[in-house]
Amino acid sequence: MAEYEACILGLRLDIDMNVQELLVIGDSDLLVCQVLGELATKNTKILPYLHCVQELINRFTKIEFKHVSRIQNELAVALATLSSMIQHPDKNFIDPIPIEIRKQPAYCAHVEEEFDGNP
Repeated sequence: MAEYEACILGLRLDIDMNVQELLVIGDSDLLVCQVLGELATKNTKILPYLHCVQELINRFTKIEFKHVSRIQNELAVALATLSSMIQHPDKNFIDPIPIEIRKQPAYCAHVEEEFDGNP
């Protein structure tokens, strides 16, 4: 979940800066494969995060996800350190992503939504 939240924060910051083309380099093979649709997401707690990432992806003209091993990911460690020092222009905190945990997963064929401003 933390990796998804970091990805979502990064994508939102890129959108706020009007970035149109983006290369996302990550060391979470699971996240990259799930976002690319190469692996199914079985954990119902992760699905809202994945859907949020997929919605944010649609706001870019071109976006590519690339996996690198953690050993080769010194750049990510440096960027993560730097990004932890950067504050969003309008806020001093990260917006929480509301997640409802149910006792049973819900299955449906069609869902209509009303835009409420939240992911």
